[in-house]
Amino acid sequence: MSTESQVDVGLGGRVVLVTGGARGVGAGITRVLASLGARPVICGRHPDSIPDDLAAHLFISCDVRDDTAVAAMIERILGELGRLDGVVNNAGGSPFALAADASARFTSKIVDLNLLAPLAVARHANAVMQQQDGGGAIVNVSSVSGHRPSPGTSAYGAAKAGLDNLMGSLAVEWAPRVRVNSVVAGPVETEQAHLHYGDDAGIAAVGATIPMGRMATPVDVGNAVAFLLSPLAGYITGSTLTVHGGGERPAFLDAATVNSDTAHNAASSDTVGTGVSA
Repeated sequence: MSTESQVDVGLGGRVVLVTGGARGVGAGITRVLASLGARPVICGRHPDSIPDDLAAHLFISCDVRDDTAVAAMIERILGELGRLDGVVNNAGGSPFALAADASARFTSKIVDLNLLAPLAVARHANAVMQQQDGGGAIVNVSSVSGHRPSPGTSAYGAAKAGLDNLMGSLAVEWAPRVRVNSVVAGPVETEQAHLHYGDDAGIAAVGATIPMGRMATPVDVGNAVAFLLSPLAGYITGSTLTVHGGGERPAFLDAATVNSDTAHNAASSDTVGTGVSA
Protein backbone atom coordinates (compact mmCIF):
# COMPACT_ATOMS: atom_id res chain seq x y z
CA MET A 1 0.00 0.00 0.00
CA SER A 2 1.41 3.41 -0.94
CA THR A 3 2.48 5.85 1.76
CA GLU A 4 2.47 8.84 -0.59
CA SER A 5 0.89 11.74 1.28
CA GLN A 6 -2.04 13.55 -0.30
CA VAL A 7 -3.03 15.76 2.65
CA ASP A 8 -1.37 17.93 5.26
CA VAL A 9 -2.35 16.70 8.73
CA GLY A 10 -0.05 19.06 10.60
CA LEU A 11 2.86 16.72 11.26
CA GLY A 12 5.37 18.59 9.12
CA GLY A 13 8.71 18.98 10.92
CA ARG A 14 7.53 17.21 14.07
CA VAL A 15 10.05 14.93 15.75
CA VAL A 16 8.54 11.52 16.48
CA LEU A 17 10.29 8.60 18.14
CA VAL A 18 9.17 5.18 16.89
CA THR A 19 10.39 2.25 18.97
CA GLY A 20 10.90 -0.84 16.87
CA GLY A 21 10.58 1.47 13.89
CA ALA A 22 12.77 -0.38 11.39
CA ARG A 23 10.79 -3.56 10.83
CA GLY A 24 7.25 -4.86 10.54
CA VAL A 25 4.50 -2.59 11.83
CA GLY A 26 7.09 -0.11 13.07
CA ALA A 27 8.56 0.35 9.60
CA GLY A 28 5.09 1.03 8.23
CA ILE A 29 4.54 3.67 10.91
CA THR A 30 7.90 5.27 10.16
CA ARG A 31 7.13 5.40 6.43
CA VAL A 32 3.73 6.99 6.96
CA LEU A 33 5.15 9.63 9.30
CA ALA A 34 7.96 10.46 6.87
CA SER A 35 5.47 10.77 4.01
CA LEU A 36 3.55 13.32 6.07
CA GLY A 37 6.63 15.48 6.60
CA ALA A 38 7.47 14.38 10.15
CA ARG A 39 11.03 13.68 11.29
CA PRO A 40 10.96 10.08 12.53
CA VAL A 41 13.59 8.80 14.94
CA ILE A 42 13.97 5.04 14.78
CA CYS A 43 14.77 3.11 17.92
CA GLY A 44 15.90 -0.48 17.51
CA ARG A 45 18.38 -3.08 18.66
CA HIS A 46 20.31 -3.66 15.42
CA PRO A 47 21.41 -0.83 13.07
CA ASP A 48 21.92 -3.27 10.21
CA SER A 49 18.20 -4.04 10.20
CA ILE A 50 17.23 -0.66 8.71
CA PRO A 51 15.72 -0.86 5.20
CA ASP A 52 17.41 1.32 2.60
CA ASP A 53 14.42 3.66 2.29
CA LEU A 54 14.58 4.45 6.02
CA ALA A 55 18.36 4.81 6.30
CA ALA A 56 18.24 8.61 6.15
CA HIS A 57 16.41 8.88 9.47
CA LEU A 58 18.17 9.13 12.81
CA PHE A 59 18.64 5.65 14.28
CA ILE A 60 19.36 5.07 17.96
CA SER A 61 20.27 1.63 19.23
CA CYS A 62 18.48 1.14 22.53
CA ASP A 63 17.06 -1.66 24.65
CA VAL A 64 13.81 -0.04 25.77
CA ARG A 65 13.70 -2.38 28.79
CA ASP A 66 16.75 -0.53 30.18
CA ASP A 67 15.58 2.67 31.89
CA THR A 68 19.07 4.24 31.83
CA ALA A 69 19.39 3.55 28.12
CA VAL A 70 15.96 5.07 27.49
CA ALA A 71 16.93 8.25 29.35
CA ALA A 72 20.09 8.51 27.26
CA MET A 73 18.11 8.01 24.05
CA ILE A 74 15.75 10.88 24.89
CA GLU A 75 18.71 13.12 25.75
CA ARG A 76 20.34 12.31 22.41
CA ILE A 77 17.16 13.19 20.52
CA LEU A 78 17.02 16.55 22.29
CA GLY A 79 20.71 17.15 21.62
CA GLU A 80 20.48 16.40 17.89
CA LEU A 81 16.95 17.55 17.00
CA GLY A 82 16.10 20.02 19.76
CA ARG A 83 12.69 18.67 20.77
CA LEU A 84 10.44 15.61 20.92
CA ASP A 85 6.89 16.07 19.69
CA GLY A 86 5.63 12.50 19.60
CA VAL A 87 6.37 8.96 20.73
CA VAL A 88 5.09 5.72 19.25
CA ASN A 89 5.55 2.82 21.64
CA ASN A 90 5.60 0.10 19.02
CA ALA A 91 8.35 -2.30 20.15
CA GLY A 92 6.89 -5.52 21.51
CA GLY A 93 5.71 -8.99 20.67
CA SER A 94 5.95 -12.55 21.89
CA PRO A 95 6.77 -16.00 20.56
CA PHE A 96 4.21 -18.76 21.05
CA ALA A 97 4.41 -20.43 24.47
CA LEU A 98 1.65 -22.08 26.45
CA ALA A 99 1.31 -20.62 29.93
CA ALA A 100 1.87 -23.98 31.61
CA ASP A 101 5.16 -24.43 29.75
CA ALA A 102 6.58 -20.89 29.93
CA SER A 103 9.25 -20.20 32.54
CA ALA A 104 8.96 -17.36 35.04
CA ARG A 105 11.92 -15.66 33.35
CA PHE A 106 10.26 -15.87 29.92
CA THR A 107 7.00 -14.45 31.28
CA SER A 108 8.80 -11.61 33.04
CA LYS A 109 10.64 -10.65 29.85
CA ILE A 110 7.40 -10.54 27.86
CA VAL A 111 5.76 -8.27 30.43
CA ASP A 112 8.87 -6.09 30.61
CA LEU A 113 8.94 -5.55 26.84
CA ASN A 114 5.22 -5.05 26.27
CA LEU A 115 4.21 -3.10 29.39
CA LEU A 116 7.06 -1.78 31.52
CA ALA A 117 9.25 -0.64 28.62
CA PRO A 118 6.50 1.52 27.06
CA LEU A 119 5.95 3.05 30.50
CA ALA A 120 9.64 3.90 30.80
CA VAL A 121 9.73 5.50 27.34
CA ALA A 122 6.53 7.43 28.04
CA ARG A 123 7.79 8.71 31.41
CA HIS A 124 11.02 10.10 29.98
CA ALA A 125 9.23 11.58 26.97
CA ASN A 126 6.57 13.19 29.15
CA ALA A 127 9.22 14.93 31.24
CA VAL A 128 10.40 16.69 28.07
CA MET A 129 6.98 17.33 26.56
CA GLN A 130 5.59 18.94 29.69
CA GLN A 131 8.27 21.63 29.48
CA GLN A 132 8.26 22.43 25.76
CA ASP A 133 5.97 24.64 23.70
CA GLY A 134 3.13 22.60 22.25
CA GLY A 135 3.43 19.68 24.65
CA GLY A 136 3.35 16.34 22.86
CA ALA A 137 1.50 13.14 22.03
CA ILE A 138 2.17 9.50 22.84
CA VAL A 139 0.61 6.56 21.00
CA ASN A 140 0.93 3.00 22.23
CA VAL A 141 0.57 0.23 19.68
CA SER A 142 -1.55 -2.34 21.46
CA SER A 143 -3.31 -5.49 20.30
CA VAL A 144 -6.68 -7.19 20.18
CA SER A 145 -4.89 -9.89 22.21
CA GLY A 146 -5.37 -7.63 25.21
CA HIS A 147 -9.14 -7.61 24.72
CA ARG A 148 -9.90 -11.30 24.14
CA PRO A 149 -8.38 -14.64 25.18
CA SER A 150 -4.84 -15.01 23.88
CA PRO A 151 -3.94 -18.72 24.12
CA GLY A 152 -0.27 -19.34 23.44
CA THR A 153 0.60 -15.72 24.16
CA SER A 154 -1.17 -15.21 27.47
CA ALA A 155 1.51 -13.02 29.05
CA TYR A 156 1.56 -10.86 25.93
CA GLY A 157 -2.23 -10.47 26.00
CA ALA A 158 -2.17 -9.59 29.69
CA ALA A 159 0.60 -7.05 29.12
CA LYS A 160 -1.31 -5.40 26.26
CA ALA A 161 -4.43 -5.22 28.43
CA GLY A 162 -2.31 -3.54 31.06
CA LEU A 163 -0.86 -1.17 28.47
CA ASP A 164 -4.32 0.05 27.48
CA ASN A 165 -5.29 0.54 31.12
CA LEU A 166 -2.02 2.39 31.70
CA MET A 167 -2.77 4.62 28.71
CA GLY A 168 -5.99 5.82 30.32
CA SER A 169 -4.26 6.60 33.60
CA LEU A 170 -1.40 8.49 31.97
CA ALA A 171 -3.85 10.46 29.83
CA VAL A 172 -5.51 11.76 33.00
CA GLU A 173 -2.25 12.43 34.83
CA TRP A 174 -0.47 14.21 31.98
CA ALA A 175 -3.28 16.25 30.41
CA PRO A 176 -3.61 18.83 29.05
CA ARG A 177 -0.06 19.19 27.75
CA VAL A 178 0.51 15.57 26.74
CA ARG A 179 -2.07 13.36 25.04
CA VAL A 180 -1.86 9.56 25.39
CA ASN A 181 -3.80 7.10 23.22
CA SER A 182 -3.63 3.51 21.96
CA VAL A 183 -4.02 1.90 18.56
CA VAL A 184 -5.41 -1.59 19.12
CA ALA A 185 -4.29 -3.61 16.13
CA GLY A 186 -5.70 -6.87 14.84
CA PRO A 187 -3.69 -9.32 12.71
CA VAL A 188 -1.14 -7.50 10.55
CA GLU A 189 0.60 -8.97 7.52
CA THR A 190 4.29 -8.21 7.91
CA GLU A 191 7.47 -9.89 6.70
CA GLN A 192 7.22 -12.16 9.74
CA ALA A 193 3.55 -13.10 9.35
CA HIS A 194 4.51 -16.68 8.47
CA LEU A 195 5.82 -17.18 12.00
CA HIS A 196 2.33 -16.64 13.36
CA TYR A 197 0.02 -17.80 10.56
CA GLY A 198 2.04 -20.23 8.42
CA ASP A 199 2.46 -20.21 4.65
CA ASP A 200 0.66 -18.01 2.12
CA ALA A 201 -2.41 -20.24 2.30
CA GLY A 202 -2.52 -19.87 6.08
CA ILE A 203 -2.17 -16.10 5.86
CA ALA A 204 -4.95 -15.92 3.26
CA ALA A 205 -7.18 -18.17 5.37
CA VAL A 206 -6.76 -15.95 8.41
CA GLY A 207 -7.45 -12.88 6.29
CA ALA A 208 -10.65 -14.46 5.03
CA THR A 209 -12.01 -14.63 8.59
CA ILE A 210 -11.84 -10.84 8.88
CA PRO A 211 -14.87 -8.87 7.65
CA MET A 212 -12.68 -6.64 5.48
CA GLY A 213 -11.34 -9.76 3.77
CA ARG A 214 -7.67 -9.29 4.62
CA MET A 215 -5.25 -8.60 7.41
CA ALA A 216 -4.11 -5.07 8.10
CA THR A 217 -0.95 -3.78 6.51
CA PRO A 218 1.70 -1.87 8.50
CA VAL A 219 0.59 1.25 6.63
CA ASP A 220 -2.98 0.79 7.87
CA VAL A 221 -1.66 0.91 11.44
CA GLY A 222 0.65 3.80 10.55
CA ASN A 223 -2.26 5.88 9.24
CA ALA A 224 -4.13 5.44 12.53
CA VAL A 225 -1.03 6.33 14.54
CA ALA A 226 -0.43 9.44 12.42
CA PHE A 227 -3.98 10.62 13.02
CA LEU A 228 -3.64 10.29 16.80
CA LEU A 229 -0.31 12.14 16.75
CA SER A 230 -1.66 14.95 14.61
CA PRO A 231 -3.52 18.15 15.52
CA LEU A 232 -6.62 16.53 14.00
CA ALA A 233 -6.78 14.50 17.22
CA GLY A 234 -6.03 17.51 19.42
CA TYR A 235 -8.97 16.81 21.76
CA ILE A 236 -8.53 13.03 21.81
CA THR A 237 -6.73 11.52 24.78
CA GLY A 238 -7.28 8.42 26.88
CA SER A 239 -8.82 6.64 23.88
CA THR A 240 -8.30 3.44 21.94
CA LEU A 241 -8.58 3.36 18.15
CA THR A 242 -9.22 -0.21 17.00
CA VAL A 243 -7.69 -1.19 13.65
CA HIS A 244 -8.86 -4.76 13.07
CA GLY A 245 -10.93 -4.68 9.90
CA GLY A 246 -14.14 -5.41 11.76
CA GLY A 247 -12.72 -8.01 14.11
CA GLU A 248 -12.81 -11.77 14.11
CA ARG A 249 -15.92 -13.62 12.98
CA PRO A 250 -17.34 -15.46 16.03
CA ALA A 251 -16.64 -19.18 15.71
CA PHE A 252 -20.14 -20.15 16.82
CA LEU A 253 -21.61 -18.66 13.65
CA ASP A 254 -19.87 -21.31 11.56
CA ALA A 255 -20.26 -24.09 14.11
CA ALA A 256 -24.01 -23.70 14.63
CA THR A 257 -25.93 -26.02 12.30
CA VAL A 258 -28.79 -23.54 12.06
CA ASN A 259 -26.56 -21.42 9.85
CA SER A 260 -25.81 -24.12 7.28
CA ASP A 261 -27.59 -23.96 3.93
CA THR A 262 -28.99 -27.46 4.38
CA ALA A 263 -30.43 -26.73 7.78
CA HIS A 264 -31.76 -23.41 6.59
CA ASN A 265 -33.48 -24.93 3.55
CA ALA A 266 -34.96 -27.77 5.60
CA ALA A 267 -36.28 -25.38 8.20
CA SER A 268 -37.79 -23.20 5.48
CA SER A 269 -39.67 -26.11 3.87
CA ASP A 270 -40.95 -27.29 7.24
CA THR A 271 -42.40 -23.93 8.13
CA VAL A 272 -43.90 -22.76 4.84
CA GLY A 273 -47.51 -21.79 5.42
CA THR A 274 -47.40 -22.53 9.17
CA GLY A 275 -45.25 -19.78 10.67
CA VAL A 276 -43.89 -22.31 13.18
CA SER A 277 -41.18 -24.95 13.18
CA ALA A 278 -41.87 -28.66 13.50
